[in-house]
Amino acid sequence: MAELRKGENTAVGSGCVTVELHAVGDAVDLSALLVSADGKVRSDDDLVFYNQPSAESGAVRHLAADTEGPERIVVDPAALPTDVDRVVLVGSCDPDDPTRTFSDVRDVLVRAEQDGAEPVRFCPPALVDGERAVLLMELYRRGPVWKLRAIGQGYADGLAGLATDFGIRVEEPQPAPAGERPDTDHGGASLGTDHRGAPLDTDTGRAPLDTPSVVEPVPVPGPPSVGAAAPANLRKPPLGRVSLDKGGRISIGLDKSDRESVVTASLEWDGGSDRRRRMGADLDLYALFVPAAKAVRGETAPGTLVKTGHVAQGEPLRPGSAVAGTGTRTGTASDTAKKGKGGDVVYYKRLGSVQSPPYIRLDGDARAPGRESLRIVRPDEQGYVLLCAYSAVSNGYGSFRSFGARVVVDDGRGSTVTVPLFENTKTRYWVAIALVDFTGADGAAIHHIEAYSGRMTERRPVLNPDGTIAMNAGPVEFKRR
Repeated sequence: MAELRKGENTAVGSGCVTVELHAVGDAVDLSALLVSADGKVRSDDDLVFYNQPSAESGAVRHLAADTEGPERIVVDPAALPTDVDRVVLVGSCDPDDPTRTFSDVRDVLVRAEQDGAEPVRFCPPALVDGERAVLLMELYRRGPVWKLRAIGQGYADGLAGLATDFGIRVEEPQPAPAGERPDTDHGGASLGTDHRGAPLDTDTGRAPLDTPSVVEPVPVPGPPSVGAAAPANLRKPPLGRVSLDKGGRISIGLDKSDRESVVTASLEWDGGSDRRRRMGADLDLYALFVPAAKAVRGETAPGTLVKTGHVAQGEPLRPGSAVAGTGTRTGTASDTAKKGKGGDVVYYKRLGSVQSPPYIRLDGDARAPGRESLRIVRPDEQGYVLLCAYSAVSNGYGSFRSFGARVVVDDGRGSTVTVPLFENTKTRYWVAIALVDFTGADGAAIHHIEAYSGRMTERRPVLNPDGTIAMNAGPVEFKRR
């Protein structure tokens, strides 16, 4: 694989070029700008990103991260009009959170692929001076030839400032009307709303490439242009309805400062057959949680299955919190949690609350096929939440999949993620179905887990401070009918 250094370029063919963005740490968004020879866009339509995923009839396309790969931009140079001189590829931090910078991002990698050619990669220099956006690469014309150049130039003002420098008009956030206040209940706590706006009770993503060579300096964008079209809206759109593949992962956007944000997580099951429904087919939803104050960004990826006694190591989600830092033993789940005394869990015996920690509330115990739901509020107070199911059917009889069990996560604002089961594992009391990771700055990542307890063991899973999971490590549960 060819690797470019900052300022180097390589020629490409006329076929489609797919550019992928990889990074570790806080989320980074990938965008593209179609720029003319004067260094400016021709109109606001020349910004291709999550809210405007196509330009020039698909000649430049934005593809969200999915099971096919990470977030990416696809460019068809042959389909671009002659007044497009270059396509600039941009990486940016969350536009809704000005505190997020590339200081919280590491191992940024841009990979460009073209059919029949060797891939090209570029690792920009580390950005440690508060940059919130970076010019990654550009695909540009040189006579009849297209070339790819590595840039690596940071911007302190984020995607909005960078886009403005290229001539894009960006929509400014509108303040709430004066005097407007959220509805409250009789106790003064803010009410959440569902996707219909109804109030909620407060409790209940061809030619080979040549050898790299150094080229001329990167042109500086000209002054902003003013157009008549509506300015670009940088807020992220909802996902719609999505079902995860086995081992899949997807993120939903959340405003961490929104006190009215409500994420609903449900365990749904139909019993699988009339006979089982007549027998009761009782499953229970458990939410194991690590609050933000105890959460760690660890060396092991969240959702990883680990052995009992795993020691979580890493940086605390909240600097200065009681959680130890890198290289220091932060421990496994507490001894009390393992013994079942005050463990961080919400279930039918401990329903939780949305008015006080843990800001998670179960709606109750459904002893027949149907649904059990819990509401998660205050995303700023959440670290990791592991959604599990327990089988109260005799000796864990039958597979959870045969009962039609699945988890559904809904943000109430247009994103609904279903986490199904794929395995017919029998005689198991426990399955860890989904991990919701709230540690990202711009939302929550939902991971498909589907990990089962050992045969005939009733010990529940344990969620560690770094979001890793130990099966068969928690207290024994037994539900009497």
